[in-house]
Order: sequence, then C-alpha cells, then structure tokens
Amino acid sequence: MTKQLSPGDPAPSFDAPSTSGANVSLKDCAGKRLVLYFYPKDNTPGCTLEARGFSKVYDRLLKANVVLLGVSRETIASHHKFIDKCSIPFPLLSDENSKICNDYGVLGEKNMFGYKYTGIQRTTFLIDEHGKISKIWRNVSVMGHADEVLKSLNM
Repeated sequence: MTKQLSPGDPAPSFDAPSTSGANVSLKDCAGKRLVLYFYPKDNTPGCTLEARGFSKVYDRLLKANVVLLGVSRETIASHHKFIDKCSIPFPLLSDENSKICNDYGVLGEKNMFGYKYTGIQRTTFLIDEHGKISKIWRNVSVMGHADEVLKSLNM
C-alpha cells in the first residue's frame, strides 16, 4: 500500500499523455507552482462542475505562473470530448494504468447503488516550485473549490 502523502513530501514524479498532444511530466512544471487535481470521470455532474470552476479561474492562474492539470483514468479521446463539451482551457492527463493515482494515493473504495468498486477519490494537490507538496485537499466538495485553491495561492 502506498504511504499517504502529506504536505512537505516530495511530489511523486509522473509522465502521462495529455490533451495538449504531448506527454506532460512533473519535471515540465519545475520552477512553477502546480495545481494537480484528480477527478473520477469525464462528463459527470460533479466533475463537470469542478472543471468549470477551474476554467473560470484559469486565466488568473496563468498570469501567476501556476500550472493547472486535471487527472483521471479516462482515455485521451474521452478527455477531448469533455474539453469540447465544457470548453475546458487547460490540459487533462490520462492515467489509464492508474500509476499516477496509485503514486498519489487517490484511489479508494467507493460504493454506488450497493456496488463496491475502486475509484478516484476527488483530491487536489498544490505543489510548490521545488516539487514539494504544500497543500492537499481530500474528498473535495466541488462547489467553491477553485476559489479555495486561489486563496491558498494568495490570489
């Protein structure tokens, strides 16, 4: 079992396919703050609200030299449909093999209509310019979450 990450820990490295057309890695974000948010599934109500919340603040993040990446286990094709439907301006990473999710410890047991399965627990990591985790939001409530992240960035 993966150790649960805490603020102050080095962020696990990653390298994954992105909707930008190229793989994106933690190294690509060196020298910048990174908001890395994990969400369960494209085109679902909660995930759509969360993506739209981050879309509204994306320009402010860019101006502050903050990288924003969304991660789920969906395919790049699914991500592109989600981006097109919701006009998402930032890249989404595909973690089909669950490596990033496992490394960040965001997979857990979920229950839907009595059916238990392993899924992504909605989690956001704020990673500093040196690759250390500075803040973690677990079991995120999507309403107002993007604004909460901005406050933590002193924006």
